[in-house]
Order: sequence, then structure tokens, then C-alpha cells
Amino acid sequence: MAQDHLCVPSSFLAEPLGRFSKRLGFIAFLLASCPLYLGAADDLPPKAPGVQHSIPVTTEAIEIDGSIDESAWSNALSIPLLWETDPGENLPAPVETECLLTYDLNHLYVAFRALDPDPQKIRARLADRDQVFSDDFVGIILDTFNDERRAFQFFVNPRGVQMDVFLDQVNDREDPSWDAIWDSAGRITPEGYEVELAIPFSSLRFPHASGPQTWGLDALRFWPRNSRHRLTNVSRDRNNSCHLCQLSKISGFEGITPGRNIEITPTLTAARLDLRSDFPHGELENASEDTDAGLTLRWGITPNLILSGTVNPDFSQIESDSAQLGINEQFALFFPERRPFFLEGADFFESPLRAIFTRNVADPDWGVKLSGKQGKSAFGVFAAQDKITNLLFPGSQGSQSTSLDLETFDGALRFRRDLGASSALGVMATSREGDGYSNRVYGFDGLWRGSESDRLRFQWLSSSTTYPDAVAEEFNQPNDSFQDQAFKIAYNHDARNWEWYASYDDIGEDFRADLGFLPRVGYTFLLGGLKRIWWGEEEDWFNRLSFGGDWDLTRDQSGNTLEREAELFFNYDGPKQSEVFLGLGTRERFFNGVTFDENYVNSFLEIQPTGDLELSLWFRAGDDIDFANTRPGEILRLNPEVRYDLGRRLRLNLEHDFRRLDVEGGTLFEANLSQLKAIYQFNRRTFVRTILQLTDIERDPGLFVESVEAKTEQLLTQLLFSYKINPQTVFFLGYSDTSAGNTDVSLTRTDRTFFFKVGYAWVL
Repeated sequence: MAQDHLCVPSSFLAEPLGRFSKRLGFIAFLLASCPLYLGAADDLPPKAPGVQHSIPVTTEAIEIDGSIDESAWSNALSIPLLWETDPGENLPAPVETECLLTYDLNHLYVAFRALDPDPQKIRARLADRDQVFSDDFVGIILDTFNDERRAFQFFVNPRGVQMDVFLDQVNDREDPSWDAIWDSAGRITPEGYEVELAIPFSSLRFPHASGPQTWGLDALRFWPRNSRHRLTNVSRDRNNSCHLCQLSKISGFEGITPGRNIEITPTLTAARLDLRSDFPHGELENASEDTDAGLTLRWGITPNLILSGTVNPDFSQIESDSAQLGINEQFALFFPERRPFFLEGADFFESPLRAIFTRNVADPDWGVKLSGKQGKSAFGVFAAQDKITNLLFPGSQGSQSTSLDLETFDGALRFRRDLGASSALGVMATSREGDGYSNRVYGFDGLWRGSESDRLRFQWLSSSTTYPDAVAEEFNQPNDSFQDQAFKIAYNHDARNWEWYASYDDIGEDFRADLGFLPRVGYTFLLGGLKRIWWGEEEDWFNRLSFGGDWDLTRDQSGNTLEREAELFFNYDGPKQSEVFLGLGTRERFFNGVTFDENYVNSFLEIQPTGDLELSLWFRAGDDIDFANTRPGEILRLNPEVRYDLGRRLRLNLEHDFRRLDVEGGTLFEANLSQLKAIYQFNRRTFVRTILQLTDIERDPGLFVESVEAKTEQLLTQLLFSYKINPQTVFFLGYSDTSAGNTDVSLTRTDRTFFFKVGYAWVL
């Protein structure tokens, strides 16, 4: 079955592909013989024109206060949201919603009147930005280049709380960490609620043109009751996997300008660190006091070309990473980028293989970035001088990492050219240079959308790496300069009732992407899968059902099997915003010279019985590997989560990660990680937050080959006061500490930190 989807001859499974020439031959064979329509995008049948609107300009002032009472709104473009596209399929909307749009030379203005038959059931909290996706909310999606490849999303709940998300259609990714500067307000009325938005054109990218422009538009309302209803102004074809291809169009915007489009943000941070150097009996003593000033500059050279730079940037993370248990893991854990400088224009650097991962730029003295789009061409380039070099040493069966006190110059270049209606071809290059160290990567990639339901993605990369002699010797890396290549190709068919997919990866043993995140190398990976989908009608007991399975094969570069896996899975979506996933699998895995036969079950359950309460549970049980001692085991993992809102100001989140691995002779370890997050929101701009993270791991030393602690504990506490006018104009005041314990020592504080940060964004 998988061979049919990939159109791969049986001999391919017995002999992995070799070097680049064979990979090119494979691409040509795939394009020539697969039963897909992969003709040039220009040869596709013409698309039916979408709904067209003309947006009027206004010269009257609009105050963003949540009351749609200015006379400018009476002349605005009025768009009703007539359709429900989820869970219903293009059904009449169950509630009335009107979207109003107008603009002046500097702002796009948007308003919504959202009627509700029972306003008491409106879900509307006060919260920090991007934290109210479970509420009622409205908003718009803007494809400002009208290229059906990327879009800006702006949403507001009835209290005026903002959410903004960047949508990258080419890479099928949404980025909620993207933050723009804009204004909003909302209020609940006896008939429902009203909101207003003012989006500066300086916060958008759009073509540099003196005449009228046409943008893609989706006006949306999310109405969560027994189900989460998605209401919109355009119907949606579920056989078309391209969302942005189905937007309505708005034309106008003649003469718009982002102004001088200059944003200057100075920051000042200060921190005091106390350490207990003689643990556990010594006193906490002042270890350091640091005060740093920094500056970040963002300049919109044109509406579609952005230059940003930073000097002595403050890259401290106010929003801490989600806690993760690192016990019995085969490869390095992933933590997403959260720093604003690198999030600006991050979509320009995306590719099928994660060859650019900016968190590897750990502590830069300075950085500069230029990104933009002109016509069908998009590009991004950044450079930074980093004081610390974080290195990941990947392998086929595990990975290691280290951090060096080594200064490097880091740079990346990405260029992508749009082809036809919705295809693209790109090139990229990265470089990391230091004393006795270098890593360079270059390659190309592409997206070929053969039909409304079919997509083909591919990427080829080549790397050249040199490590310092001491690093190469300590981590068993090649002593001299070494090179290798990486290749990926993936096909997806996403239609209303059927999905199937196939992919192939070939990552060379000596391939390194040190400015990216590829924790595994030296392997080939082949995957094929199929899924059937059923959609519920009104009053059915389900909204969506699906059943499917997939098969995958992983081999090392010598052709030895590392993993062979087959899985069946079932999905259910129903009332109370409930979701059920059940997966059953069997596999054989090779590790450290031993092959293990495994059977397992995965399950995920989620339900929102009321607007104030959300419950979820992820579960895994079955066979696993004890990587520390190379032997079979039985794993039990439970990850429950509870979210509870006490009124509209206080939210409690409790998460837990439980893991137990049993081996012959007893329980190897039992690990618990609990996190409690409590947030009290005074208003849209101000909150206080407490985070408690407790890690408790118990081991049986008699079952380990090497010596281990029988018990280790760690407690992290963080208190934060936050005041935000916008994402860059902020004031933070906080405290954090860490406590540690083991078999002989109860939890004892090891350090504490007092810190504050202030930043102010001048928008010129």
C-alpha cells in the first residue's frame, strides 16, 4: 500500500538511495510515474472568482472603544457572516454577525456586531494576549499580497483581548508567538457584543503600489457552546486543502502608507542572582548583579521590506518554557523560539527540514535582519555575533550536546520564488564561524501543488563542518573537515473524505545543521498512511470520525533496520468540544546492538463540559526500551491537564507528567513532573502570575549499570508582575528560585533571582 502511494519499486526497499544524483533520479521518477496531476500550475483549470468587495476610505475619526457609534461606520463595507463551516459544512450560521471595514491612509479599521440569543453564555475573560482561544471571539484573516501563501490573523474576544497569529500556507504552520502592535476594544451588550480593531499599516506587509490593491479576506466568528462553531463570510470546500485559496477579496487601499514605519525600542534590564555555593549547608550569597541597556530598531524601508537590528539585546525569557521530563529520552528535546527579534519575519526562513532554528543564537552582542517580498520573490537574511556556541551532536540512535565559551558569527539566507498559482521553489544557506570551528549548509526546496487536494514537498541540503580538535575528540566527531547531505520528499492528499500521505527522508551520517535543529542523522525513513473521514450532520452524536493507519521503516546508512512500525488509529470529535484519539501499534526497534519487539497503545481524551472547565488526558502504555541499560521494559505514561477559570480574572492550569518504566527485576524509575500556573488579570494590560514546577524522580540503583541517585527532586518557583501597553512597551518585575533535593537532602533552595525589565516602543 505504501509503495503504491509513493510509486516506489520493490527494489527500493532493499537498497536505500545513495548520493545526490540518485536522489535527483528519484524525484524525476516520482514526478513522472505517480498517479497525480503534477502539471505546471499555470496549466490548472482556472479558479472560480471569489466573492469580491470594495472597501471605502474614510476621513472621519474613529475612537477604538468597543462602541460602533461613529458616523464612519455607517459608510463602511458591511459583510455578513452567513456560513458555518465547522462543525457544520456550509450550513446557515446559527447566530447573526456583521463585519464592518473601512480605512484611512494609515490604519485598517474593523468592527463586529455579534448577536447572541443568550448573552449570559458569552465566554469572555480578561487575560494576557493570545490566551483566550477558548472564548467567544471574532476577527479577520488578511492575505495582503493576495498570493494565497501567507496571511496575518487578528482576533479579539468580547473584552477586547488580542490574539494575533501568522499563517504560513506553504509550510502548513501557524505561529501564535508572532505579535504585532495594534489597538482593540470590546464590550458586551444586551444583544451580544461589539468589538473594534485599528490595525496600523506599519504592522502589516503589503505590496508597494500607488494604485488600488486587492487583498484576500476571511471574516470569522468562533461561537463555543456545545460545539465550537466556526462562522465565516465565505463557504469552504473541504476537498480543497488550501485555505487561503478560498478567501473572499477586498479591493481598495489606494494611497495607503505605513508612514515612516520606524520602531525604536530601548530596553533596560536588571537582575540579582544569589547562589548557595556550599550546598546544602552554606548560605545564599550574592553571586552577580547585572544591569544592561539594549536597543532594537525596526524600519519598514518599504511596505514589503523590513530591516531590523539589535545591539546588546535582552533575550531573557519572561514566558518560561513548558517543563519537560528528560528521563529515558533518546534524542534532544525541542523548545520553541520565543524572542521577538527572531520572531519578526520568521516565516521567511521556514523549510521542510528544520535547517534554521534561531534559538541556537544563544547570547548575541548584536543582530541584524532583512526580509521582504517583491512580486513573486520572497527573501530573508540575518546575521548575529554570538558569545556562546551551543552544539548538538546528532546520531542515528541518540544525540549529545554541549555549550562552548566560543564566539561565532552566525548568518542565514533564504530565497523563495512563487511559481504558478500556488507552488514555490526556494534556496537557502547558513553559516556559523568561530575559532577552529565552522558549519556551512546550503540547498534548495520546493512545493508543488498538483491539485486542490495534492501537495508535494521536497528539500535537498549539503553541509560542511569542522569542529575544534578538543570537541571532536570528546564527542567522537571527525577530526578534519567533513561533508554530507540531507534529502526529504513528502506527498499529501487532503480531501473531504480521504487523506493519504507518504514521505521519504535520507539524512547522511555526517550531515550537520548547527544553526538548525536536526537531532537525528545517519538514517533513511520511509512512511505511508491512509485515513477515512466521516462528517456528522446536525443533531448527530459526532461531529467528525476518522479511522486510518500508517507504516514506516527507518534504516541506518548501511541498510540495517533501526525501526519498523505499523499503527492503526481512530479519532472522534463530538459535543462538549470533546475529542478522543486511540492508537494501537506494533514495532521492532534496534538500539545499541539489540533488536526489541514492542506493542503499545496511545490515547488522548479532551472535553470542555463548561466554558470555565477544560479536562484532557494523554495516555501511553506498552513496551519500551531502557536506553540507559539496553534492555526491554514496560512504560506507563499519564499526562492529565486541568484548566479552570474562577470568574473572568483568575485562571488556574494544572499539568502533570507521570512516567514509570518497569524492567525485569522491578521498577527502574518513577518520575513525576507537576506544574501549577495561576494568573490573576487586573485588566487587559496587567496581570500577576505564579508558576510552580515540581520534579520528583525515584530510581532503583540496583537495576542500573552505572551509579545513580535513588531520589532527585527539583522545585522551581516564579512570581511575575506584568504590565504591557503593547508587545514591546512593557514593564516586568519578578522573582524566581530553584530548590533541589536527593536521597540524603530534602528540598533546599540552591539559588534565587530578582529581576525587572522595562521596554518602550517609539513608533514613528
